[in-house]
Amino acid sequence: MQEIMQFVGRHPVLSIAWIGLLAAVIVTSLKGLTSKVKVITRGEATRLINKEDAVVVDLRQRDDFRKGHIASAINLLPTDIKANNLGELEKHKDKPIIVVDGSGMQAQDPASALNKAGFERVFVLKDGVAGWSGENLPLVRGK
Repeated sequence: MQEIMQFVGRHPVLSIAWIGLLAAVIVTSLKGLTSKVKVITRGEATRLINKEDAVVVDLRQRDDFRKGHIASAINLLPTDIKANNLGELEKHKDKPIIVVDGSGMQAQDPASALNKAGFERVFVLKDGVAGWSGENLPLVRGK
């Protein structure tokens, strides 16, 4: 214990940074556990698409979407979801929704917005399209 106090006394900035990082990890973990939107693997996503007719919502820009997307994905921008401009997605409220972005890092907020809009089963694909294509899973080009 005395060594810890000496370290804190000699390195206050490092100690504060460590406490801040620890707090961030705890908050992020608790947020993930209490969120209604769950992060799923590519295997789980494949099962939802094949067995439960899940709808994939791709959040990337139109050009990136055209370069390659998961089959039957709907391209919606996060701004459209925030503005509640859901278009054809409205008729799929009873199906599982898998929200996908480029890397899996920016899909949580739009997915939560969809959950608040009445979609009960909303998921985020871990690692996004990058992870999907990294495992050589099929992508569709064009519209």
